[in-house]
Amino acid sequence: VQLQASGGGLVQPGGSLRLSCAASGRIFSIKDMGWYRQAPGKQRELVATITNSDVTNYKDSVKGRFTISKDNAKNTVYLQMNSLKPEDTAVYYCNFNFVILGKFWGQGTLVTVSS
Repeated sequence: VQLQASGGGLVQPGGSLRLSCAASGRIFSIKDMGWYRQAPGKQRELVATITNSDVTNYKDSVKGRFTISKDNAKNTVYLQMNSLKPEDTAVYYCNFNFVILGKFWGQGTLVTVSS
């Protein structure tokens, strides 16, 4: 199984970005998917998760600004990020949690929020 994340980049404060992460290979049942981030000098932290039944969970500081969604047919998870702030700057990692295979991580995509 491989996870390919994309969509990061440089954006001004208040701007938007959409991250995507697609899984390929021998895909079996997915339990849940998520996005995590790691800022320089800080630990990796959970940003948002979505279960196979579409139950979502968000870090408090991104509630109302970020939206996680998925496309089961494409084995893809998305993170729509609006009203971005400088403190959102980090490397964003996607995570797929498979029922049998366990957890897999994407390679990370850099999001920089700066004027």
